[in-house]
Amino acid sequence: MTRRNIELVLLCVAAPLVVLLFAMIALNQGQSLNMNTLGVPVGVFAAFIIAHIAVRKFAPGADPAILPLVFALSGTGIAFVTRLAPDLAVNQVMWLFLGVACMVVALVAIRNLDKVANYKYTLMIVGFLLLLSPLVPGIGTEINGSQIWLRVGTFSFQPGEIAKIVIVLFLAGYLAQNREMLSVFTWRIGPFRLPDIRTLLPLLLMWGVAMLIVVFEKDLGSALVFFFVFLLMLYVATGKKFYLVIGLGLIAIGGVGAYFAFDHVQIRVATWLDPFADAQNKGYQLVQAIYSMADGDLFGTGLGRGLAEQIPVVESDFIFAAIAEEIGLLGAAGVLLLFLCLAVRGFVTAARAKSDVSSFVAVGLTALIVLQAFIIVGGVTRLIPLTGLTLPFISQGGSSLLASFIAVGLLLRCGDEGTGVDTEMSSATGSLHANSVLGRVSLGKRLTHSMLFCSVLFAALVANLTLIMVVQADYYQNMAGNNHTIAKESRSERGTISTYDGTVLAQSVQEEDGTYKRVYPAGDLASHVVGYASSRFGTSGIEQAYNDTLKGQENFASWTDVLDSLAGTGTTGNDVALTLNSTIQRAAQDAIAGQKGACVVMDPETGAILGMASAPTYDAADIESLLEQAGTDSSGADGALVNRATSALYAPGSTFKIVSLATALENGTASEDTVFSSPGSMDIGGASVSNYGDVDYGDITLARATEVSSNTVFGQLGVEMGPEALVKGAETFGFDKDVDFPLPLYTSLMPDPDAMSTWTTAWAAAGEPVGQKGPNATVLEMALVGSAIANDGAIMQPYLVDGVYNANGERSFTAQPSKLMQAVSKTTAERVRTVLEGVVENGTGTAAAVSGVTVAGKTGTAENANGKDNSWFVGMAPSENSRVVVALIIENGGSGAAAQKAQNVLKTALEVQGLL
Repeated sequence: MTRRNIELVLLCVAAPLVVLLFAMIALNQGQSLNMNTLGVPVGVFAAFIIAHIAVRKFAPGADPAILPLVFALSGTGIAFVTRLAPDLAVNQVMWLFLGVACMVVALVAIRNLDKVANYKYTLMIVGFLLLLSPLVPGIGTEINGSQIWLRVGTFSFQPGEIAKIVIVLFLAGYLAQNREMLSVFTWRIGPFRLPDIRTLLPLLLMWGVAMLIVVFEKDLGSALVFFFVFLLMLYVATGKKFYLVIGLGLIAIGGVGAYFAFDHVQIRVATWLDPFADAQNKGYQLVQAIYSMADGDLFGTGLGRGLAEQIPVVESDFIFAAIAEEIGLLGAAGVLLLFLCLAVRGFVTAARAKSDVSSFVAVGLTALIVLQAFIIVGGVTRLIPLTGLTLPFISQGGSSLLASFIAVGLLLRCGDEGTGVDTEMSSATGSLHANSVLGRVSLGKRLTHSMLFCSVLFAALVANLTLIMVVQADYYQNMAGNNHTIAKESRSERGTISTYDGTVLAQSVQEEDGTYKRVYPAGDLASHVVGYASSRFGTSGIEQAYNDTLKGQENFASWTDVLDSLAGTGTTGNDVALTLNSTIQRAAQDAIAGQKGACVVMDPETGAILGMASAPTYDAADIESLLEQAGTDSSGADGALVNRATSALYAPGSTFKIVSLATALENGTASEDTVFSSPGSMDIGGASVSNYGDVDYGDITLARATEVSSNTVFGQLGVEMGPEALVKGAETFGFDKDVDFPLPLYTSLMPDPDAMSTWTTAWAAAGEPVGQKGPNATVLEMALVGSAIANDGAIMQPYLVDGVYNANGERSFTAQPSKLMQAVSKTTAERVRTVLEGVVENGTGTAAAVSGVTVAGKTGTAENANGKDNSWFVGMAPSENSRVVVALIIENGGSGAAAQKAQNVLKTALEVQGLL
């Protein structure tokens, strides 16, 4: 079978695949299959048949696989541009027809590339003028940060695309004429021969041009392609690997220099390293591409069923992400395989070419297409930093498409000038070195190395793509900020979130278009606990922690639920019932309303969180606007989005004296009746420790010192215990421990005992972290401290979810209380509780007293550099059989404010539980 007949067969093989892509688009849009919907692929196929006829007549010896490969790639490109940007599809088809016409014109007009190479320096001048023409004021235009466009009226064009082809022709002519000179290294250093400056000059000049492109046109992608193409051509011409080493070194130098000199390079590198660090701004495009690819799996979502429209300019720079999402890993790998096959056939063409010029032109044009494909796909898949190129034959854009077809026309011409054509061989006797057996064998080895190099590059792309689409797909799909996942989930009803007493905090409401909108009917009630589920910003809080449960993908109540999930039938999600009581929760929020602070209410016997409030708070209905504000305002909407109960560390102040007292009693360091001197201020460890207001209490017992919150007494107590005992005692209460909790929970901290001086130990025992990392605690941690004392020394595992139910009301999960740790013995807990009763009866915590019930508690005042002192209270009631523990902080509240606010929370909780 002749070459041209093979080409025709391959075109006919590729045609059904292209038609299938358009058919899938039409069917997805609810259209019937007819000439109106399938006219474009038929027209494209007809254009390539005409091109085939032209090749048959004007280049009968050309490679038979190149044209079918280009047809498959460009057909795929037109299909996806039609899918992603239908308004631009007509123009893209017109550019394709123009490109095919230019390809044919190139075949007809250029019959002998050696003659073209005679004008190599003219080509050089034209090429560099085209390359740098966008810098001309008036016609040069900057678009998307790159100065690479010429604009005349409404028409815009990238001259650099044509310039690269012209420069390849110049380089081919130059290398063919000077390859022997460039192959001779005259400097000898020891056993090595190195090139002199004259020999290195072409490499340095091309590197300089590439840097000019980076500096003035801000086009990193074109500069990389330009220099790598030259480097590969230079290697094929000379066989000198030294050029590759020097070239890569120059690239490294240029890259480092560009990084430190230009902000846009720094942004691209930072985005490459961690696009999720600024996922809503600089990293948005790449993050959305990763989300799309992660959804593709092996077989894709189906043409037209993906969410690639979320990616800005997806039809151009990021079209490969859409391909990966909608036709899967297998389809995306198939596209890469087409480019690799094009590389192989291009290098085979170079091996067959009759002259150096034709061979080097084939190498350059093949590298131009293939390396550009690698660089853009590598950037989209985060294998390398993104450079903003187009994917040849596939991306929307007339300049790139036109240049690619011209390159193919010249590549076909190179193939037609193949060995075995008598007239061409006879005309090549002047280039004996290139066409001798030894020269041909050497060239073949270099081209084989080039093919292997390209194979490694594309293997790396497929491996990286597999990592994103298969290995890490679940990770990306379940990321809190994955708006693609949430948008897909909007088609199924998400379960409700409600309080223990039945108040609905979050539910899904069906819209007219069949999608579900997440609403929060209770307004700001428990908004920090519930969190949010946004198609733009992802999930947080219980919405995030129980995301799979609320989607119906976990906590199945029956085998029917399991089968429905496996079948992907989009069943209604599970309902989550929290341990929160709506009345207690409202009381906790009211206690800190208008302030900055937090409040945690828990049942010490079970660990159930009865209330968790943070202020300032927000109405969950306004979450999207708040998140937008937080993205542009460093204050984060005045901190309303921060859950201060779990995600903020505070100096615990005198509430930490509960820990110090319990540790001292447990270790036998002192008893409640041990007498200490309590001056207003005293020297401990060479520095001052003072009471609040410098009050002198004289000689008092440890119990009384707790009631009046004497820092000087507890400073002495801390020194007697020593830093190791103090830190170890705090750790038994949960400090320096990672506590499992459904919401993000900071670890409460104690200092390193080996780094604690006598003075810092004294202040640490009083709850002040002077010059140390601790003690610092979350409000939840201080609630656990109070719970340990209230529950005979045992700290129960804190939990927020009481149960999970399916759509039929069948319960699939019931929380079971479990012990987290034993802080102190029952006896010690009882002794501490008795002392804390005195704090509320006749000490600093009298404002927390509740009529008719005994309350035990401890106030705290912690210094604050930004205003008045923070005010703390940790309390429990009824003291003899505690069912409620409250921990509350008011930032800048001043002395005593927290106890007064906590009183109503305690009272409300006791009333709800029927204890008042």
